[in-house]
Formats: sequence, structure tokens, C-alpha cells
Amino acid sequence: MTQPALLVVGGTHGIGKEIAGFYAGQGWSVVLTGRDDSAAKSVANELGDDTRGIALDLSEPEQVADALADVGAVGHLVFAAIARDTNTLDNYNIASARYLVTMKLLGYTAVVSAMRDRLAEDGSIVLFGGRAKDRPYPGGMTVGTVNAGITGLMHALVVQLAPRRVNAIHPGIVANSPYWSENPEFPERVRQATPTGRSVTMEDIVDGVDFLIRNRSVNGLDLYVDGGGLVPCEWHWGAPAVGDAQWAGGWRAPATT
Repeated sequence: MTQPALLVVGGTHGIGKEIAGFYAGQGWSVVLTGRDDSAAKSVANELGDDTRGIALDLSEPEQVADALADVGAVGHLVFAAIARDTNTLDNYNIASARYLVTMKLLGYTAVVSAMRDRLAEDGSIVLFGGRAKDRPYPGGMTVGTVNAGITGLMHALVVQLAPRRVNAIHPGIVANSPYWSENPEFPERVRQATPTGRSVTMEDIVDGVDFLIRNRSVNGLDLYVDGGGLVPCEWHWGAPAVGDAQWAGGWRAPATT
């Protein structure tokens, strides 16, 4: 049986690379993108013969269609490209905010627009958001706003791309991702305050993406992969400094009667 083709936008590093590697290992034809052409090709060579790497800069949405011009028909799209942004009202960096908004909202949409006629009618799209949309923190104003926009984008695409499916995944703190592996103190505090008592891993995120791709009745879903971190509870955790601010993060207290 011929496996579907998959386009992973942001597949050269971290979770995106894990996703590309998972499906390459399943015998899928994979196209992965990265901002640097040589890095994308290097990762593609590492993952296997039927994996291809191309350069794509989501922060330049006008150039997206040309960059994807020679990508063939695909069964599924996964948008794993992210950017970190530390922004507050007191020290608002417009350039940094503009980059994130453009990359994740305009860039994602430009890719869908360019690929819509090459996306199978029984295919699907998985968008990456994040928990900051529901749990804002100092320094995360743009991140939270953009991740909330991912839900809005998902809803719009569900309507415009039907019968194709569109879902979003919102990871918690992924402890073994490259960034948090180098900053382990905060993930450990989160783990201790998580109802499951375990950290979210990149493998958990890949499994969540695979569920959204394979289950043909799941559509328009915001999937949280965070060990139950959004469930109201009495536990509290602190967080590392973000710029000049300290996170005042904490679990929402349960309602009282």
C-alpha cells in the first residue's frame, strides 16, 4: 500500500524534525522545510531516501508560493515552525512581534493557499499553537495572542477547505525538546505540579499529531497535550525569569461553593 506524502513546515529541528523522522520511518514520502536550504537538505539526507528538504521562510509570505512551486501532491500538512518572542507592554519590541505574527499567521496561511489544490480531499492539516493562548504570562503577550489566532485560523480553514480536516495541537512544556533540555529547572517544577506527575515529551507530541492525522472523524479540534495542566487544581508553580519579568504562573484554583 502506498503511503501518503507529508509536508512538514519547520522540520529541521526539535519537534518538527521528530515528526518528519517518525513518518519517514513509516515509509511516507516527506518534504520538510527550514529557513536554511543546506540545513533542510542535510536533515532530509539524515532521515532517508524518500525525504526531501527545501528552503522556506514563513516571514516572507509573498515568496511562499514560489518556494513550494515544485512540491507535488500531499496527503497532509503539519505546521511545526515556531518562534520565541519575549514582549511586554513596558518594553514592546514591534519588530519581534511583527516577525512572529507574520511567520505564524500569515506564513501558515500562505502555505495553505499555495498548497490547497495539491492537498488530497481526504487529507488533513495540523497547526501548532501552544498553551500560552489560555495561560498568559509576562513576556508572552505576542505568543499568547498568536496562539489564540491559530484557533481562529483553524476554524476558518475547516470551513474553506472542507472536506479536508484541520486541527490544532497545543503542547505544554515539552521537557526533552532542545530548548527545555538546556533549561531543565522549570520543566521539573511543571512536572511536579502536573496531575499526571510526568513531563510532556516530544514523543507525546508526535503521537498527538499522528492521532489528528489518522482519525478521519476528528476535525476542528484544539488538542491539548499537557498532562492535564489546564484542569483547575490547587497546585501552584513558579517560573523562570522572562526578560525583566518573573512569571506569576499558577494553576487556576477550583471553584468553591
